[in-house]
Amino acid sequence: MKKLLLLSFAIYSFCIMPAWALPDEGMWLPLLIKRLNAEDMAKHGFRLSPDEIYQVNNAALKDAIVSLEFCTAEIVSENGLMLTNHHCAYSAIQENSTLEHNYLGNGFWAKSHKEELTIPGQTASILVRMEDVTQAVLKDIKDEKDAAERDKIIAASIKEISKNASENGAYKAVVKDMFNGNEYYLFVYETFKDVRLVGAPPESIGKFGGDTDNWMWPRHTGDFALLRIYANKDNKPAAYAADNVPYKPKYVIPVSTKGYKEGDFAMIMGFPGRTNRYITSAGMELQMKYINPTQIKLFGKKLETWKKDMDADPKVRIQYAAKYATYANSWKYYIGQNEGLERLDVIKKRKSEENAFTQWAKSSPDNSKYENLLSDYEQAINPFKEILDQLFYLNFAGKSCEATALIRPAEALKSALDQSSGNSTALAELTKEAQEKANEFYKDYNTQTDYHVVTAMLQLYVNDIPLAQLPPPIKKILDGKGKNNADKINRWATKLFAKSMFVSPEKFNKWLQKPDAKSFDKDPLVVFMNELMQYSMATYIPVQIKYATQSENFKRLYLEGLMKFKKDHKFYPDANSTERLTYGNVKSYQPKDAVYYSYYTTTDGILEKYSKDKTSEFYADDRLIDLIKRKDFGPYTENGQLHVAFLTNNDITGGNSGSPVMNDKGELIGIAFDGNWEAMTGDLVFDPEFKRTICVDARYVLFIIDKYAGATNLIQEMKLK
Repeated sequence: MKKLLLLSFAIYSFCIMPAWALPDEGMWLPLLIKRLNAEDMAKHGFRLSPDEIYQVNNAALKDAIVSLEFCTAEIVSENGLMLTNHHCAYSAIQENSTLEHNYLGNGFWAKSHKEELTIPGQTASILVRMEDVTQAVLKDIKDEKDAAERDKIIAASIKEISKNASENGAYKAVVKDMFNGNEYYLFVYETFKDVRLVGAPPESIGKFGGDTDNWMWPRHTGDFALLRIYANKDNKPAAYAADNVPYKPKYVIPVSTKGYKEGDFAMIMGFPGRTNRYITSAGMELQMKYINPTQIKLFGKKLETWKKDMDADPKVRIQYAAKYATYANSWKYYIGQNEGLERLDVIKKRKSEENAFTQWAKSSPDNSKYENLLSDYEQAINPFKEILDQLFYLNFAGKSCEATALIRPAEALKSALDQSSGNSTALAELTKEAQEKANEFYKDYNTQTDYHVVTAMLQLYVNDIPLAQLPPPIKKILDGKGKNNADKINRWATKLFAKSMFVSPEKFNKWLQKPDAKSFDKDPLVVFMNELMQYSMATYIPVQIKYATQSENFKRLYLEGLMKFKKDHKFYPDANSTERLTYGNVKSYQPKDAVYYSYYTTTDGILEKYSKDKTSEFYADDRLIDLIKRKDFGPYTENGQLHVAFLTNNDITGGNSGSPVMNDKGELIGIAFDGNWEAMTGDLVFDPEFKRTICVDARYVLFIIDKYAGATNLIQEMKLK
């Protein structure tokens, strides 16, 4: 695709276009759809009006889109029933699982409201309204203020706006910056605190293919689960209570059984997490050559260590399943992103774009403040590059002991003891909070596994970071007794795990019964972590803060300049966990020469992949295989086949997991759950040739609920089209 620039020097073409260029690209704010996208959406085949997507005073699609914090869900019944991804509900399934009730392995299906399981801490937020508050936020900003002063003024404005919009706590009000701080929007939510697990297939369906198939196509994963929102008798948010009732939503998304064909309109609404589409070539290089390789190595070692213990003990496998899945997903993502950046030669292309921008900036005195932005940013990155490995190894290897999670609640209690003047009520409350956190933590904690992780990660630390760059507490370990570094680390860790109260539920619970400041301060894990933190605060954090401040200011000015440079183009803001809409079409693709990927998969692929070995990532139980072989698919077939997953070219990222994939009438045809390997660069650049969203077919979801699980009560709740 080519773009003609107005300046005489700037005729050039891109294989990968920047974030303002492509018609199918973009994570758009629903508030602005009517002005920016309605005409183009109609050309793609969309039949609804913008008001049916977003409006404040009447029910619209936005009222059925739910934020689960790190994922998205959609309301599909008049009783607050939601569909999301299995991997989004994975922690809830795992936390409710035991060896006796292994919902991970066997699945879970509530046949009545009474059987639904609580999910402590889970919230469900529904957008009430959004508003452009840029003028109000920036009203006291005059010219280019000092960065710290500017941030202070903006923070005060945001605090005031959020407080007023919350209506004395009735709503959750958040102001988010857009376009790197050039615009600001207010988001007002109703946040429900009683969310329950309703249904989930076993891992053999919900995670079929495991880490091997993660980020891959073709895909045959039934990645879905069902949750329900509960409210008080006035249909308002309330903390969990036995007499809460299912939420009555303003809008319910119908579920389509008609399917789709290539080229059909496809729309996704959800809460994408983070993108960095306006990143410079220098920023890409930092990610590709410095950040990603380090994280790949550190995450890989932790995963390798966890897996050994998980394979050896079924209880440990349940305890660490959710943690392992989270790390494995990120680890594979970083690998894929680096491969994509190299394969697509993205950095070189971005430099070409930047050269055109710099020439434009030099062409007029009005643009002079943008002239040296890119070169100044490259200079600002250099000091951060020098300490990056040391910082990452300290945070991920030095602080690898999982039990440090309990230091903070214990420290809060200890601080209260230090300051106490007989306030027994406050101490009792802090003790109760610490006990609750301890109970939650130790349920999914294994001391021996933590020991294995600590020793493995410290060994990696001292192998990879030069001795002169190691923090004093790590050097102290290497000065201890032992034949070699591995022996010294093992001896040190053995002593720490023998003496620290945090790695032992018995010792920690005993301390909580009679907490004292002296034993907390002397605990070897507390001492070690404090020494690491002090070194980091003195050595790394100042460099990191300086870079972050310079980077934020640069990104704001750079995007301000880009929007002037390309003033006739429609820009969309980077994802930042606020509600967005992306539209496009159902679409196949060709990843490489002589290879063609169809836009859908069927249950035939499950028969081709499955294993009878229960330890295999491709294990499938006899019940599912029997249904498939007999083609007992119920009313969910298309030409005698049962579709499992399909592809669209929608623009999504992490946080969109669980988002509804809707057709031209706003009916649910699937649930988004992954991206494809060939487009792992998607958070940084949009690649129209390869970028695809992988979706589980709504008909496969219904088949599993109906024919496999027999949970017809859930099917009856939904509005099927």
